[in-house]
Amino acid sequence: MTETANLPDNEPRLETVVLEKGSNLMATLTAAGLERSVAFNAIEALRDVYNPRKLRAGQEFDLVYGSDVEGDSGLFDTLRFQPDPETVVSVSRTDDGFTASSDKIALTPVRNVSSGVIDQSLFLAAEKNGMPLSVLMELIELYSYEVDFQRDIQPGDSFEVMFEELRNDAGERVRYGDVVYASMTLSGNNVRLYSYKDSNGDVDFYNQKGESYRRALMRTPINGARLSSGFGARKHPILGFTKMHKGVDFAAPPGTPIFAAGNGTVAQIGRNGGYGNYIRLRHNDSYDTAYAHMKGFAKGLKQGSRVKQGDVIGYVGTTGASTGPHLHFEILKNNAQVNPIKVKMPSGKTLKGNELKTFLAKAEGMRGQYAELSMHNRKVASAE
Repeated sequence: MTETANLPDNEPRLETVVLEKGSNLMATLTAAGLERSVAFNAIEALRDVYNPRKLRAGQEFDLVYGSDVEGDSGLFDTLRFQPDPETVVSVSRTDDGFTASSDKIALTPVRNVSSGVIDQSLFLAAEKNGMPLSVLMELIELYSYEVDFQRDIQPGDSFEVMFEELRNDAGERVRYGDVVYASMTLSGNNVRLYSYKDSNGDVDFYNQKGESYRRALMRTPINGARLSSGFGARKHPILGFTKMHKGVDFAAPPGTPIFAAGNGTVAQIGRNGGYGNYIRLRHNDSYDTAYAHMKGFAKGLKQGSRVKQGDVIGYVGTTGASTGPHLHFEILKNNAQVNPIKVKMPSGKTLKGNELKTFLAKAEGMRGQYAELSMHNRKVASAE
């Protein structure tokens, strides 16, 4: 399929071709009139920045023709296409043949909001009120330092969130960006979080008092899991007698990513008796965390490796003394296991002085912007 733009004489000529189902780029270019050797050289140059095997049926290509020294406007000059909404790939003629480039399209962040009341679950409330899934997952991650999403959320709780949409020059949404403000009211307790770049250039989330909400350790180092066994004495499912359970278990499908609960160093990794595949991270002089029954470890991890909070360190499995796929998670304080659900987590940074004043002013501005966008959305909804 081709579509040719009518341009003035001596101007570059643009032709658009489409990759048909069952075809390939070579066939598409030669069908458009390119000599096989020219098409071959252009494709070979393309391989430097993009694998032609990734092309799919329906992909459009712009072919640009220029004039040669004799004025003939049939000289193939440039192949250009967008493999995704954020990338432009070009193959251009040079004196020595062809050269290829891959460039990112500049996107403009535009803010949007979502809010709702939780009747059955946060997921259903978010879906009902138009919150994108990626934004919901970031919201859960933000609050996972203090909120147990299995136990702490009750009917009547509510949420607010302001997030970015990244749009192209045509104003079309390409993808969703980051959360910049969030608020959750749980059992009457309201916690607002604001994204803020400090004077060192570091970005973090802070509460209404200017305290970092990012604790040194996460209570739940896994997304979308169900708390299947708590901390304390229980009848062991394999051994059959009552035994102290010195961690918490999160049931999840095999292969679910497991995150480092905090910044630290791998102190132990490998098989460890009934724990199966096991990792222990040392975070500071007081705190360690341990992860057991894993299917496998993240590539490249070894004893002494440095990890950052939120890094994937392994995947849910059922190795060792395990009756089904789950993560056994422990927090150790001064080398003794403590209850991850109840332990008071070490706090993060607190803003002070002029830094705090700057933050509070920006936080107030975010609240105002959230209110304006919420009112605008309500007017649009009522008009529709």
